[in-house]
Amino acid sequence: MLSLHRYFVPMPFHPKSLLLVSAAGLLLGPLACTQPLTESTAAQLTEARRQIVPDTSGYERRPPQDLNGIGKYYLGRQIAHVMGHEGASWLERADRQQEEGTDILLRELKLKPTDVVADIGAGTGFFTFRISPLVPRGRVLAVDIQPEMLTALRETKDRIRANNVVPVRGTTDNPNLPAKGVDVVLIVDAYHEFDHPREMMRAIRNSLAPAGRVALVEYRAEDAEVPIKRIHKMSIAQARREMAALGLRLTDSIESLPQQHLLIFQR
Repeated sequence: MLSLHRYFVPMPFHPKSLLLVSAAGLLLGPLACTQPLTESTAAQLTEARRQIVPDTSGYERRPPQDLNGIGKYYLGRQIAHVMGHEGASWLERADRQQEEGTDILLRELKLKPTDVVADIGAGTGFFTFRISPLVPRGRVLAVDIQPEMLTALRETKDRIRANNVVPVRGTTDNPNLPAKGVDVVLIVDAYHEFDHPREMMRAIRNSLAPAGRVALVEYRAEDAEVPIKRIHKMSIAQARREMAALGLRLTDSIESLPQQHLLIFQR
């Protein structure tokens, strides 16, 4: 049985009042490949060289300061444990839209009909299938590495005939996106659990079109009233520091969501 208690701050309220972290298909485990995107020979060679000489910049290994996280730190931030596919039902819970203001988030993204959007950690496709009709002449690249999540996503895609949704196999250090081919990369409550945040964000940066944007959504660490454990929150300062390390600059900070930051980064 999945243990979800690590995500929440204990509160003396009825259990229904507890707010659960909505990690949209958090990246975990091996994958079966589904419609993989091709990469150029140059990109493959670059990736091969990177794997031979791993980039360890900013990483530390030391005992977990918070038992809800792993013994790996990036730029001073402890990386959190991930939630597996056993928690998939929480991604589709009935009150998620109200708790997270998901309609507000989609509106703030200001998507164009032709946009190519990458939903990183797509999970069951909560955001994927809400984005799909907003980009009728574009595509939604639904990235996850859990086979159970991708299976559920494919089933929904076939049932509702979302032909512009492309399931993509990802790994813990590479979402396998097309170089310079993505207009918007959406990461909802997942980045703080990436095992390899530096490698992931470098690959994501390389996938951005010239005017491409990264939309990073994380619970506000600055707000003590948000009933989520500290390790599952992120401050603007920390997010800005980590993105800057990969050459991404903060271009907008949108605070219209009930409990999360919506931070826009560009190259």
